Amino acid sequence: MNKPVDLRSDTVTQPTPAMRAAMMAAPLGDDVFGDDPSVNALQEQIASMLGFEAALFVATGTQGNLCGLLSHCQRGEEYIVGQMQHCYRWEGGGAAVFGSIQPQPLDNQPDGTLKLADIEAAIKPDDPHFARTKLLALENTWGGKVLPFDYLGEATALARRKGLSTHLDGARLFNAAVEQARRLGSDPRVEAKRIASQFDSVSICFSKGLGAPAGSALCGSREQIARARRIRKMAGGAMRQAGVIAAACTHALDHHIDRLADDHALARRLSEGLAGIDGLQVEAPDTNILFVDLVGAARDRSGALLEHLKANGVLATGIYRLRFVTHLDVDAASIDRAVAVIREFFRA
Repeated sequence: MNKPVDLRSDTVTQPTPAMRAAMMAAPLGDDVFGDDPSVNALQEQIASMLGFEAALFVATGTQGNLCGLLSHCQRGEEYIVGQMQHCYRWEGGGAAVFGSIQPQPLDNQPDGTLKLADIEAAIKPDDPHFARTKLLALENTWGGKVLPFDYLGEATALARRKGLSTHLDGARLFNAAVEQARRLGSDPRVEAKRIASQFDSVSICFSKGLGAPAGSALCGSREQIARARRIRKMAGGAMRQAGVIAAACTHALDHHIDRLADDHALARRLSEGLAGIDGLQVEAPDTNILFVDLVGAARDRSGALLEHLKANGVLATGIYRLRFVTHLDVDAASIDRAVAVIREFFRA
């Protein structure tokens, strides 16, 4: 039987042989004491790459955002965020539950931005009736979309004028940087640093498109990272010989950034392969995430389609809107197989 084509997420990747070798060879220490050399090297590398003073290695992207939000805001304060951003909608309400900080969600526009006028209107006056507005949180990529670079500058400048700090959920920052670099004829590392430079803190994930088995990092000033380290400890995220994972993340930074362009090309290949199917509305992807809407008479067939895909060795997620995510463990043949299975369903 053929190996399933798993398009549920780019978190399903397996470490490459070279990454496994790097993990096995990693020098280790106790990161709680700050003496794991592999963790320290990774933190220095990602902070330098993105232009920050310091970085903190954490277990997950959710933990990175939690440490970021709570190191910016105190109890009774609030952060402005999009309704459909990960750190508000899909992280269990952690900032409110663990930090007693209030989210002020705004509607995301179709391109993932928040309207500047909405941001400004949401900032509370200095009055005891209101939570203090302290932070603006954005996400790039958002649903696979690259937020316009000029918009990032405008939004963060507005925040600074209003006395707010800024945080970027950059779980797929390097996907954004690779696509931005393609458009500009630049280098992805340059673009990653340009994007990150707009923010006071940035969280990035190594276990999505970069292909590490686990791990994320929060980047910021030395003072903020010191606060975040205490929060990480309280959240149970202070790991011991974490260098065995950090080495995989370092390998990913060294070897897997440029290849993200391959994932983006495969998402476009999938989009083009599904074009013209009656009952499907395909949204052209910016990066490695493709959304497909079932429309018309097909709208109620999503469950049947997912079952058909699974029965034929293709895995995806969705309800009436399907999501397909490309990554380093799928290739052109995998995408063509997925297209053929989907087309077979709609011919039936």
